[in-house]
Amino acid sequence: MMKTINGCIPNCRRLVETPAGAARRGRCLHRPHEAKQCDNLECTAINRKANHGIVRSIIITIFGAILMCVSPANSQPLLSPSSKGIDVHKWIEKNFAKGKVPPFSFIYRGKSSDTFIKSWRFSTEKMKSFDTNVEKTVYTYSDVKSSLIVKCEVTSFNDFPAVEWLIRISNGSSVNNTPVISSLAAADHTFFSVNEGGSTLYHALGSDAKREDFMPLKSSLAVGSGVYMTPKGGRSSDATAFPFFNIETPDKTGIMVAIGWTGKWYANVQQKSKHAVVLKAGMENFSLYLLPKEEIRSPKVCLLFWKGEDRMVGHNQFRKLILAHYTRKINGDIPQLPLAAFLDREGPVPCNEHVCATENHSISEIKRHRQFNILPEVFWLDAGWYPCEGYWPNVGNWTPNKDNFPNGLKPISDAAHQVGSKFLLWFEPERVSKNKSFISVDKEHPDWVTAIPNNNNLLLNLGNKDARLWITNHISNMIQKEGISYYRQDFNFDPLPFWKQMDGENRAGMAEIRHIEGLYAFWDSLLARFPDLIIDNCASGGRRLDLETTSRSSPFWRTDYTYGEPIGSQCHTYGLNFYLPLTGTGSFEMSSYHFRSAMSSNMVTDWDIENKKYKLSDMQKLIQEFKELRPYYYHSDYYPLTDTVNMLNDDVWLAYQMNRFEKGDGLVMAFRRPQSLNNNIVVKLKGLDAKASYEVKNQDTGEKTTRSGIDLAKGITLTLNEGPASLCLIYRKL
Repeated sequence: MMKTINGCIPNCRRLVETPAGAARRGRCLHRPHEAKQCDNLECTAINRKANHGIVRSIIITIFGAILMCVSPANSQPLLSPSSKGIDVHKWIEKNFAKGKVPPFSFIYRGKSSDTFIKSWRFSTEKMKSFDTNVEKTVYTYSDVKSSLIVKCEVTSFNDFPAVEWLIRISNGSSVNNTPVISSLAAADHTFFSVNEGGSTLYHALGSDAKREDFMPLKSSLAVGSGVYMTPKGGRSSDATAFPFFNIETPDKTGIMVAIGWTGKWYANVQQKSKHAVVLKAGMENFSLYLLPKEEIRSPKVCLLFWKGEDRMVGHNQFRKLILAHYTRKINGDIPQLPLAAFLDREGPVPCNEHVCATENHSISEIKRHRQFNILPEVFWLDAGWYPCEGYWPNVGNWTPNKDNFPNGLKPISDAAHQVGSKFLLWFEPERVSKNKSFISVDKEHPDWVTAIPNNNNLLLNLGNKDARLWITNHISNMIQKEGISYYRQDFNFDPLPFWKQMDGENRAGMAEIRHIEGLYAFWDSLLARFPDLIIDNCASGGRRLDLETTSRSSPFWRTDYTYGEPIGSQCHTYGLNFYLPLTGTGSFEMSSYHFRSAMSSNMVTDWDIENKKYKLSDMQKLIQEFKELRPYYYHSDYYPLTDTVNMLNDDVWLAYQMNRFEKGDGLVMAFRRPQSLNNNIVVKLKGLDAKASYEVKNQDTGEKTTRSGIDLAKGITLTLNEGPASLCLIYRKL
């Protein structure tokens, strides 16, 4: 059994459980480049080499403004934040200074913080960074009268025009509660433009199991108008809003914004005047007092400032920022996300999900894939492998179903490893079903779960330390015992009403804060114990995507929209690529059109490999194509080549470009949908060297042509004589 070390990590505050025998003096897991020695807090004792492979547990907060110029023609080399425009370091020094109102706000004793915080005691502390491109400073504001302490952990980057911050509020008194603190806006700042006019907000929908998931939106802001964004419930990208967006000013400058809060965040963008736009962002449900010595943290916001003729300059710099500083590394490198294959998904009625999977059948499936030379990199066992009485949502007992898996799951993972593949297993630890007769956590520890009226779910409270330690140890043991390389975590219900029920009087938001802190601590602990583990983040598809989860995990299954429907997959790739380079989905039909519709940084197949209508050579060809095209979805710039008008329809084309400027190559992916009457469209490629020549290859025909960069930028004609069909072009600089 794994035990824990309890203590505190000053300046890091990561709650991480570690194996027995680890020394109390360990390294903080805030980020690999910020590893610090720490005492007397709950931290993981790992050596620096192991820490290299751990999570970038980031969450992001930011407020600052750097208006930075970039090279023309969307070229890739990034400028130093201080080389043009506003120097981010000087901006921080100016705004986080004694006698200045910082770019956040809250209400305390019924008054707005901007009316009193300038008179509070102010101090600055530089923190050590193990990354030469990262500088971190803690700015502290203290109220001597009430002992309230507000700390801002501000991070600037030397390789990107970006700044982030996180707020921690604590009660310094050992005796008294604080007065009520409310309306905490982790970000509250006005950005000014030289030119007159309204700003443009580029934002997106979240995931709601629909074709329009992650649909790009554009809102033009007139003076006095604005856009309020918040997810539908307590999952950060649920339905109505997505916590990544771009504010473009009349100066052809802009601010990429990312929120790190896996709960009910909000962002409000208001055009204050012809020269000013205001951003406020924080946690929507927040009004509470603090107990003696109690501390809480805010949502985090990351801002990246850009300047250019095309707003895609900002989007593409942000994609690079995500990979450089907000993607978990293993041994210092971004892991290659896998091509996976389901093991025996569903089956005849009454089978659902994987409740009819068995040890023997799963091993046979693995052997069959090897026989046909179509081995995936990962074999995927989804919901239903545990005792659930034949219905996968009956969750709460995370042990293998002995009827189907009498020897546990290790024989399956062993079989996968023997053919050179790895093993992924699905869990949903935060949900416990009421509708079951088997023993589960709620019956053994009823104080660890929360129920609400008229709901068949119970919430495992990750804010309860004992509950969190138990689930951490239990799943750690499963990972070790069963040979799990990829841990898949789902979350199929809205936690917000549970959190609200748990809050006491004048404590609105406390349950949400503690649960989300517990979630991050849980994931950080798994990643500390298993440095090579990869977390697949699922919540009814992609309803829990934000900067915090992105820094620890990747979404292998970005939506629960109709499985394999190709037009929806095309739309989801189109929308997500504005912000996140690493996402995945499923492929269910063996055709180039369906397969390319699902093409992204990773994929899971659910092919009926026994079906006589399919050719083995076609399966092998598609797998090979995925491996050839996958690299283009990582370190590349993204350009939509068709607009969003009618993009959900069946009678249009959709096309996009992935451009690797440094390598001088890229791809164009285009789809003619089934009801489109047009055989041709013209697309203008971007990010190319106008003076260079490029070889352009048609992936299907093998035909090669040579075109100049300027010709490709003026427009090339794509032709498909019937639909539905796809076209993939690969180009390289000569």
